[in-house]
Amino acid sequence: MSTPLAILLIDGSYERAHYALVVATAAAAIGREVTLFATNGGCRLLLHPTPLLRDGREALLRERGVATVADLLEAAEALPIRWMACEAGLRAEGLEGAALWPGTEVAGVVSFLEAAGSGGAGDPAAGRGAGQIVTL
Repeated sequence: MSTPLAILLIDGSYERAHYALVVATAAAAIGREVTLFATNGGCRLLLHPTPLLRDGREALLRERGVATVADLLEAAEALPIRWMACEAGLRAEGLEGAALWPGTEVAGVVSFLEAAGSGGAGDPAAGRGAGQIVTL
């Protein structure tokens, strides 16, 4: 079994959100269990629709043949990625009650860490090995 991958998106910049999607979709495509947890500014990626789609870099990346946020979100729909928005992060950004990407769970850090898996006794991820966390 592969190691679970948990991505912690703490920043709402286009570059970080774009790369979080690149890593999430690539890992899910090769069969890794993936959780993307967004907090604070990173929660903007999980808004529906995400304001990142209006960023000028979408057109630039498309021109250059690079997958855009729109492309990656579309690809992600077909992949088993677990989407989580931090409850405190949503509050901190004034986004409580905002429409979120379909299937997004509102959860806390404990839920994120459980999803990442420690592989320890009593952990739902036990037997899968310790999870890997990438922070963007």
